[in-house]
Amino acid sequence: MKSPAIIATIVGAGLTLLSWSQNWFDLRIADGAVAGTIAEAIPVAGSVASPALAALALAGLALVAALALAGPGIRVVLGVLEVVLGACIVFAAWVSIGDPVAAVSPAVTDATGVSGAGPTAELVASVTASAWPAAAIAGGVLVVIAGVVVLATGHTWPASSRRYRGVRLAEADDHAEPTARAASDRAIDDWDELSRGDDPTG
Repeated sequence: MKSPAIIATIVGAGLTLLSWSQNWFDLRIADGAVAGTIAEAIPVAGSVASPALAALALAGLALVAALALAGPGIRVVLGVLEVVLGACIVFAAWVSIGDPVAAVSPAVTDATGVSGAGPTAELVASVTASAWPAAAIAGGVLVVIAGVVVLATGHTWPASSRRYRGVRLAEADDHAEPTARAASDRAIDDWDELSRGDDPTG
């Protein structure tokens, strides 16, 4: 179940990140609030309506690498973190759907210059939601399911292969005599002796 859990995490976090970058709401300001924009809908992206989703989605993607390398004990901790992370994604998206007027408040401030939850709410004529908030919730649910799978089956996953192993170096003995000399060094010494008229074989 290792591959399905990791794939579900990637899909869930990726879907959350994608939805965060898309248009969540179409906002219409009340008549007279902003000159020349009465009939035009103002798009409000997920980055405005639920800005925390980006960090949560990136954390989910980071969990993928950790799950691929972690041992059985660490997988339990990561599984718990993944369930909590997915629940946070669902909660953040659900809050925006449950109170869209509050979610679009930053966009109202940008359009009118009016700030504050109460004053901006009075300027909202209508808010129409797209399907992307629901997609973010679906992504969070996938992350939760993946976390549950990790908790249930992570202890049975095969250990990660270690391609690179450390090389143990023997401790050098400062007082040990060299046991062998390089052939090139011996040849140079023999040539020097011949140059001086000595016979190295004698």
